[in-house]
Amino acid sequence: MQEYFSHPTAIIDEGCNIGKGTKIWHFSHIMPNCILGENCNIGQNVVISPEVVLGKNVKVQNNVSIYTGVICDDDVFLGPSMVFTNVINPRSAINRKNEYAKTHVGKGASIGANATIVCGHDIGEYAFIGAGAVVTKNVPPYSLWVGNPAKQMGWISEYGHRLKFDNNGNAECFESKDKYKLENGKVSRVVK
Repeated sequence: MQEYFSHPTAIIDEGCNIGKGTKIWHFSHIMPNCILGENCNIGQNVVISPEVVLGKNVKVQNNVSIYTGVICDDDVFLGPSMVFTNVINPRSAINRKNEYAKTHVGKGASIGANATIVCGHDIGEYAFIGAGAVVTKNVPPYSLWVGNPAKQMGWISEYGHRLKFDNNGNAECFESKDKYKLENGKVSRVVK
């Protein structure tokens, strides 16, 4: 018995492993040997290329392209029409399938609408990529990036709020009251 939902217009190729409670909407194509975790939501007109791995509770908005080499951990948000690449120097007449670069998106990260993630660059956990950004570097955990090319504009909490650190490198999320520490250019959440 199928434990996930797929719209009748969706195409799901052989060899996919799709978790319980996942929803796949209109005109989406899930290609061979993909792994989609439990409770994912795959929007309309999404393409997920062979061997992509999505963790649990990944939200993929409409018109997103996820190419071979991408791995998204749990709770990742992929905004409308964002795209991943998987070859640095594509040419129509040259087959570079053996050169696919990997991209890892960490737990809880959000990537805004129309952003582009150039392959081979990892997105750290709970990082936030603004709408339209073009990521050409590795993105540290809890960091906020915007622009083209994307640049770091600050730090962000697991709740998606800007963090303002004091002179001792301490910050608190106003909504969750979680505490964060900035040391040596890296942010971590302080466990109570």
